[in-house]
Amino acid sequence: MASKKKWAKGKQMKPPDGRVRQSQVVSTFGPGSMLDLVDDAVLVGGLDFWRLQGTGEVVNEPRLLEVVEPLFHKNKWALSKEAPFRKPPAGDERDPTETNGIQVYEFPRWFVCQNPKCRALVRANSLERVNREYRHRCSGANATQERCVPVRFVAACRRGHLADIDWSWWLHDKAPCNAPQLKLEEGVTGDFSEIDVSCTSCGKRRRLIEMTVEDRQHRCEGERPWLGLEAKEKCDERQRLLIRTASNGYFAQTTSVITIPEPETLRRRVQAAWKTLEHATAATLPAFRTLPDVAKALGNATDEEVLKAIADERERKPEGVPEIRTAEWLTFLSQPVEKPGEMPRDRSEVFWARRIARPPRLPPQVNDVILARRLREVQAQVGFTRLEPLSKDLQGRYDLEVELAPLSLQRDWVPVTEVQGEGVLMILDEAQLHAWETSPPVMERAEVLFKAWERWKAFSKSKLSFPGIRLYLLHSMAHLLMTEVALECGYPASSIHERIYCEPHGAEHPMAGILLMTGTTGAEGTLGGLVEEGRRLGKHLSRAWENAKLCSNDPVCAHHEPVGLDDRNLEGAACHSCLFVPECSCERFNQFLDRALVVPTLGHEEVAFLKKPWT
Repeated sequence: MASKKKWAKGKQMKPPDGRVRQSQVVSTFGPGSMLDLVDDAVLVGGLDFWRLQGTGEVVNEPRLLEVVEPLFHKNKWALSKEAPFRKPPAGDERDPTETNGIQVYEFPRWFVCQNPKCRALVRANSLERVNREYRHRCSGANATQERCVPVRFVAACRRGHLADIDWSWWLHDKAPCNAPQLKLEEGVTGDFSEIDVSCTSCGKRRRLIEMTVEDRQHRCEGERPWLGLEAKEKCDERQRLLIRTASNGYFAQTTSVITIPEPETLRRRVQAAWKTLEHATAATLPAFRTLPDVAKALGNATDEEVLKAIADERERKPEGVPEIRTAEWLTFLSQPVEKPGEMPRDRSEVFWARRIARPPRLPPQVNDVILARRLREVQAQVGFTRLEPLSKDLQGRYDLEVELAPLSLQRDWVPVTEVQGEGVLMILDEAQLHAWETSPPVMERAEVLFKAWERWKAFSKSKLSFPGIRLYLLHSMAHLLMTEVALECGYPASSIHERIYCEPHGAEHPMAGILLMTGTTGAEGTLGGLVEEGRRLGKHLSRAWENAKLCSNDPVCAHHEPVGLDDRNLEGAACHSCLFVPECSCERFNQFLDRALVVPTLGHEEVAFLKKPWT
């Protein structure tokens, strides 16, 4: 973040107003997010207010463009063809000025006096700034200047718009007061029902809880202050009361890919010898195949396959390539078996993985374990939402019909981060998994989860289809395993994140795998602690099974029904004590979870995938 001022010439520079990591700017604290600095509450500016040095550091990842481009095209946003992905700017610690880093906007602009006898609710332009703090001159005989803090409440809508609450206008019910003197008083618990806003001039008083009643909520005016003060747009949503530090104030919509080697398809081999094969026919192809370069390029492909590839190349037909995660999955499966002492040699190699011998104590439901000593993940933020997160499909794509809040008005690029790290991929046995998910008890549980998902879908207006009970199982196993591995691998749980490979049994390439990854932005790699724990995956799974059988919140957790009275429609038996992990580690916002599908749980013993302990 850039600083607003600096010390006099010749003296030591003032540090920046705040610091965040580059990876956080593409997730938790992206454009439009609210952030508390040491002395201020601010709103992170859009890409138009990012001070890139030159054109910024460009990142090349063609596979990521396959995901991002349709979203930008649907929303009619500009996207550069030459440099669509760029890293966030780095601030200058020695010269923290407005010409570097990321600019922020002071938000909210209403403040509350901290004098318990005053509690005045005042705009910033009516306060004095003393030693980087806003001060309010309280009334009374012994008037003093008291410190003020930003008010905790703002207004937002489901389209991502954000605005200061006009407290005077709301309190007086759209009727002006000649000389409003507002006061905000909070009870002991901080509950909305105990928070009052009053005017000492006219005696008007209202409880904050009234703002949560839908019929009394004001229409949103489409304010987007992170894009500039004049960036309003039309909006038909109703404004909702939002605590600015609440977790539902900002959901970054990110998508990522793992850099994998380009597949050596027949079409690509034909392209390598195109000067010779350009005019090949069924009659001349056998003669062309006698040439050493052509023979090497075509290998064992039949004449029919080669002629079809030549015809497609002549007509410039797009080459059929697997979906984003399917391509990664097939790349992992094609890796050779590890040899003793084998390690990656080329430092420029960003993907290096090997299949290992079956670790001890691994349950029979797990088929293979693949260790990736080198992984490169490129993550991009394409937009954000407030109040409700968006869900992705099984390939990590967002619903094109859902409108995202934009990150910029003028920029034609997307902010990305590059993470170099390591990972462990656990692959389940497809035959046993399919037998489990088609068993009557599991199908009955799947129906319950489906009905709850339908209720969530009606509220969220999502167009995505039900992801299937396979995803619930894989996601729940990933969280259980992540918690256990974090205890011994040397990385905290918040540094490990998941990547779920899931496709149904009837798909062309069924997938059932869990990739646990860790890495560091700006570093060349990691120390291998997570990979080594992959060799002890059986022990970690066994311990996770024992710990997950009984949650400290049971029987409440075990008996939670997703179709119940609460709004937790995407969770079965799941809570903070058993399955929830830090949100930076979960790619689905701690949703689509059910512990009962993994281990025997109170009242749901028959649906567990791992029904009994193993040796």
